[in-house]
Amino acid sequence: MNPDRKPVWSALKGWLAAVLVIAGCAVAGAPSHAASFQPLEIVTKNGVQVFSVEMATTEEEKQTGLMYRKELADGKGMLFDFNPEQEISMWMKNTYVSLDMIFISANGRILRIAENTEPLSTKIISSRGPARAVLEVVAGTAQKYGIRPGDRVGHPLFGSK
Repeated sequence: MNPDRKPVWSALKGWLAAVLVIAGCAVAGAPSHAASFQPLEIVTKNGVQVFSVEMATTEEEKQTGLMYRKELADGKGMLFDFNPEQEISMWMKNTYVSLDMIFISANGRILRIAENTEPLSTKIISSRGPARAVLEVVAGTAQKYGIRPGDRVGHPLFGSK
């Protein structure tokens, strides 16, 4: 190695190490909830409603869901993937925002809607049949947009959109 380049390489290694330490701290301090947002559409008699949903696909993401959050904006939500289709049970433990839970079958049809769920409750909320996914949106969304069982959900999880 050329002796004239050695100080430059040492300085570069020091700078690179500092960047990696800062990046590692940023990742370690990041919240551990779903961060992948995707569009989701629900086709109703009143038209198409579009939502921006966080994906909950890992066991940790599905167990935590929207717990501990103090607000959820209209048009936002969380989509839980429970593949394969199965009976699903949810609760509102540690969830401060009242939600509408929309249970969706594997073919993308809404199976059931549990409206205006009770915050912080440990009461079990069931899909009442086999479902592939659950969409959680702020309470009142289903009524506001006329979302009903049988409506079609457009999202890659269901082979559409």
